[in-house]
Amino acid sequence: MIFACHGICKAFGEEIIVKNGSFHIEEHEKATLTGINGAGKTTIFRMIAGELPLDAGTVVLTKGKTLGYLAQHQDMVSRGTIYDEVKTAKQELIDMERQIRAIELEMKHLNGEALNKRMEVYHRLTTAFENADGYAYESEITGVLKGLGFMEADFSKHTDTLSGGQKTRVALGKLLLAKPDILLLDEPTNHLDLNSVSWLETYLLNYSGAVLIVSHDRYFLNRVVTKIIEIENGKLTTYMGNYHAYAEKKKQLRDAKLKEYLNQQREIRHQEAVIEKLRSFNREKSIKRAESRVKMLDKIKPVEKPAELHTEIHLKLEPSKVSGNDVLSVEHLSKSFPPQTLFTDVSFEIKRGEHVAVIGDNGTGKTTLLKILNQVLPADAGLFRLGTNVQIGYYDQEHHVLHMDKTIFDEISDDYPSLTGTEIRNMLAAFLFTGDDVFKLIGDLSGGERGRVSLAKLMLSEANFLILDEPTNHLDITSKEILEKALNDYSGTVLYVSHDRYFINQTASRILDLVGQSFVNYIGNYDYYLEKRDELTAAYTNSPAENRSTDADVSSGNPSSRLSWQEQKEAQARERKRQNDLKKTEEQIASLENRSAEIDEWMTREEIYTNSIKCQELSKEKAAIEDELESLYEAWEALAE
Repeated sequence: MIFACHGICKAFGEEIIVKNGSFHIEEHEKATLTGINGAGKTTIFRMIAGELPLDAGTVVLTKGKTLGYLAQHQDMVSRGTIYDEVKTAKQELIDMERQIRAIELEMKHLNGEALNKRMEVYHRLTTAFENADGYAYESEITGVLKGLGFMEADFSKHTDTLSGGQKTRVALGKLLLAKPDILLLDEPTNHLDLNSVSWLETYLLNYSGAVLIVSHDRYFLNRVVTKIIEIENGKLTTYMGNYHAYAEKKKQLRDAKLKEYLNQQREIRHQEAVIEKLRSFNREKSIKRAESRVKMLDKIKPVEKPAELHTEIHLKLEPSKVSGNDVLSVEHLSKSFPPQTLFTDVSFEIKRGEHVAVIGDNGTGKTTLLKILNQVLPADAGLFRLGTNVQIGYYDQEHHVLHMDKTIFDEISDDYPSLTGTEIRNMLAAFLFTGDDVFKLIGDLSGGERGRVSLAKLMLSEANFLILDEPTNHLDITSKEILEKALNDYSGTVLYVSHDRYFINQTASRILDLVGQSFVNYIGNYDYYLEKRDELTAAYTNSPAENRSTDADVSSGNPSSRLSWQEQKEAQARERKRQNDLKKTEEQIASLENRSAEIDEWMTREEIYTNSIKCQELSKEKAAIEDELESLYEAWEALAE
């Protein structure tokens, strides 16, 4: 064991965050602290890191072990460059290297005993330096920064010019390079693109220390963690396995608990009815028996009813009218913000009912594409057309149309007066606004909270073409699951940008990967994309396989999206033709076999076998049928293969 919490308690006024909670982390273990938004995950992390005092209990770190903490928001005071800031994680090695170089210069002027003593120190330092991979620390810094999505040109940027998300990535890189014995990471994937998240997964899986993570990225948790510590209603519970195993176990336990509760309630109602009936007899013996049953009821330990699940809230999305089959056609679209070119000559189509996810590295132009389609930004070249009766519902994290002086409840009810109060509260609960939260002013909300209100309004808009930019940001796992089900039941068309691979896997029927200033098209979900990415990259790139990055590098002028789309549609058409030909062949075989059996039956009739001419005709027909059947059998085998 490297770290443990024993009987920890924390409350803010009457709000209990955790009560008598305990858990431990073993060496090299990868675990997550999970729970709904507001459950107290970050508070527990801050108590572990010593930033908040405990009301009771103890936090124990094994003697001699180090702890590193990545908070969600960074107050970076350094005015140095990104590289300089991250390099401070290797300060001990830098100081050691400086001392080694100084001794090397000093030894040139020494001899005798003084030289021997300095040689001993030099040998000790160089051995320690080599054992700590001192000669590789600069390449290690470069590898971590690139893994977290920084280009070499970014290394010289000053940290005081960075966005909040970039500062968090710098802090994460610095923490990873420091290599503490246990890492506390609060939402480490929030500001990473798909490639960087994948890199971080691999890094943490191979990390020699222990890791405790807070994250809403279910795909990430499934790959990395082997233990789940849940905070729910102030209680800490530990489950072994990844997130999927936890979700299954949690459901089984809740179902069993609910069944136990319902059975007990049924038994209590039955006993109460019996008691009432015995009392109604109004006789001494029956009254005594009733009293005996009352005492028995009093001894029953009530089973606590499981908490209501947000997943019991069902969002119903339904377009007000059906669009034409052709929803969106994009032709030769280009956009750049000089000197950076985002995409060039891209073309694709979206049909009614498709759920299309746009993925790609940060800064490649995914959000810009959505803004062009919603006419927030102009394209440099090319055009796009919407189909017949297409009505767009647009969610942009930076473009909320909300009234700052209204409450959340009024914002919804004023735009949708036909909804009942219960319907409005159910909708808002799905987006984490419960109780008196619904009466907060829009102007008092954080950016993330305003985004959730905008998303709730969009879900009620009855649009038939939803365009969504990072719809799962600021949602906890339960709310993501509600949104996933709503989108999967939605009969309209969806185009969205997301870094949430689990969400993409659950909701996308097609993926557009924005790489090399163009799109590669995949007809399937995220797992299909991972399976086919290298294959399609090889088909539509000019660069050798060994020189390609993780994602496909598509030539900017090559309309790969059209080619891959066409190729996959042709493959689907070939498969449909094979199935049709197979069915027709089977029907022909059945027909000929029936005719052959009919001829055999006729040949047994006296009026036929006594008629030599008729016998010859039927024999020739039988022989022709056998030849044709032989060919059909061969054709069937080939089609079946």
